[in-house]
Amino acid sequence: MPQPSQSPRIVIYTGGRLGPRAAALAQSCDVLIGADRGALFLIEHGFRPHLAIGDFDSVTPEQLETIRRSSIETECCDPIAKDYTDTELAYNRALAMHPGSIVIAGGLGTRVDHTLANVHLLVRALERGIEASVTDEHNDVRLISDSVTLLRADYTAVSLLPLTPVAAGITLEGFRYPLQDATLTIGQSLGISNVLEAERGRVTLKDGLLLVIQSRD
Repeated sequence: MPQPSQSPRIVIYTGGRLGPRAAALAQSCDVLIGADRGALFLIEHGFRPHLAIGDFDSVTPEQLETIRRSSIETECCDPIAKDYTDTELAYNRALAMHPGSIVIAGGLGTRVDHTLANVHLLVRALERGIEASVTDEHNDVRLISDSVTLLRADYTAVSLLPLTPVAAGITLEGFRYPLQDATLTIGQSLGISNVLEAERGRVTLKDGLLLVIQSRD
């Protein structure tokens, strides 16, 4: 695969829920990676994946041939002799490119185990100082250890969930229900369904890891 530009913006397409919003993301990124059926989604929407990777157990042999023919690079993995999901395989390759940002499109699907695993991948990007999110047609999930500025866009709710046992020193600016130096702990729903009333809002955190989830119905 050709070497990407310095600090590229990478979008990984998975086999989860993908739609018009996911297709639009491909128009403004530097590197497109298709994980398993996500590569087929890209091709069917007129994009050429820089990398197609996975065991491709969710596509037919004919579709796999299309993926091979239409991708710059294809990496097939044995479905049994592998230790990672297709999405994590793609994520590992993305991290190796030292990107400026990574978006996992379609990573929130009907399988809760895969959804949670994809959300947990955000930890590895955060540790490297890389902006990352997991998104689908209805949600955008980020992980912070300090602060983030949010755009309201067309999201109707913002929820906060700690990924560590305690997330402390949480302050919200621009929200209907403000918080000042608050603490959230695992096992409570206090941070669910806030509303961003300003065009921009800010979430600040002093200690722990906090999932910031923008959602719409």
